Amino acid sequence: MQDDHRTDRRTFLKRVASAGAGMGVFSIIPASALGKAGRPAPSSRITIGCIGLGGMGSGNMGTFLGQADVQVVAVCDVDRNHLERARNAVNRHYGSQDCRAYKDFRELLARGDLDVLSLATPDHWHAVPAVMAMDAGLDVYGEKPISHCLMEGRAMADAQKRNGRIWQTGSWQRSVSHFRFACELVRNGRIGKVVRIEVGLPTGSPSGPVTFKDPPPELDYDFWVGPSRWLPYCDNRTHWNWRWQLDFGGGQLMDWIGHHGDIAHWGMGWDATGPVEVEGSGEFPTSGIWDAATTYYFVARYRGGVEMHVANGGNRGIKGGTRWIGADGRWIWVDRGGLDANPKSILRERIGPDEVRLFRSPGHHREFLDCVKSRRPTTTPAETAHRSASIGHLGQIAMITGRKIRWNPDTEQILNDPTASRMLSTPMRAPWRL
Repeated sequence: MQDDHRTDRRTFLKRVASAGAGMGVFSIIPASALGKAGRPAPSSRITIGCIGLGGMGSGNMGTFLGQADVQVVAVCDVDRNHLERARNAVNRHYGSQDCRAYKDFRELLARGDLDVLSLATPDHWHAVPAVMAMDAGLDVYGEKPISHCLMEGRAMADAQKRNGRIWQTGSWQRSVSHFRFACELVRNGRIGKVVRIEVGLPTGSPSGPVTFKDPPPELDYDFWVGPSRWLPYCDNRTHWNWRWQLDFGGGQLMDWIGHHGDIAHWGMGWDATGPVEVEGSGEFPTSGIWDAATTYYFVARYRGGVEMHVANGGNRGIKGGTRWIGADGRWIWVDRGGLDANPKSILRERIGPDEVRLFRSPGHHREFLDCVKSRRPTTTPAETAHRSASIGHLGQIAMITGRKIRWNPDTEQILNDPTASRMLSTPMRAPWRL
């Protein structure tokens, strides 16, 4: 499945070797490690490498294993337990011992025989491997939120465009029929002019003891921290609870803005824009290692006056899911649990042949693979995912600063607030960079 955009292997190996200078953990793998000599992949087979093999990563890998035109050939994780479990699963599926395992993602990218990268690392590890993969000529299936900070998302969207790659974000609700139907109803004016959108996201908080100690031998903790600032190890810092620490994630807000916030944008046709003002408040833990908001509410105002109210579920009466409200009080609500409207007769409407019809996906992963072959853009390319994530990134900045953020979605600049502007990006620990 290689195409003319693929960087030649020798050039890329030099680039990756340069990126790893001084790390001490990187070595160029020999050609013999790339598989059986002279065994090219069949033209109909998409070769995939998987980076990040926790919950979402192993789930995505399992879905790709179920596709007949896919061959998972390599897996990568800094936790040896995750890595061995994934390699064993791949080898059992194919009845072979051919899957290669890597701790360093750069070794996986340097293979030269991959078409696709499946990326499901913690948020702080999204941008660097994604940009390196696209620069190397790989298409990417990447988890949401696309980025750890807003400017990393911009770098990823630019990398996709610059390299002509295919990108699918794990915002899979766009591939589910009742979410699509809800957005088609809104797009085709069934509730008239939209004046307000409500986006309700889950409520949650971290739990468990915080005891600082040496990391377990199966985990390369320094590599896990990667481009973020170094912080001492404790069991509850990694794997699941990284999301409650702003150095690594963004709480339930950033976990879910790429789902329900993404659907809000889809229903409005806002895949290439964002708000012009954002203001709100949140409750942030003041002790321990946790610092991501556990309760949050902010309002994002868009050109034309539409307001998007984003909150953890139940806060300010906002129900989980996405609700668009028209000027005359009609509304449409959608969540994973179903679809509702006022009046309910809206749900009996049919979308006519000359109206806006959104893409009917064969399944989120399957659509991505089809687009890898056809080179048609996916329903959730990097630019779309970046704009959806920007709602949450700007909301975080507004809540942390306690100020109204004025935003130019065309130039992606915060206006007249240098302190807030610096929060659009996060310094990377050497030697990592974009």
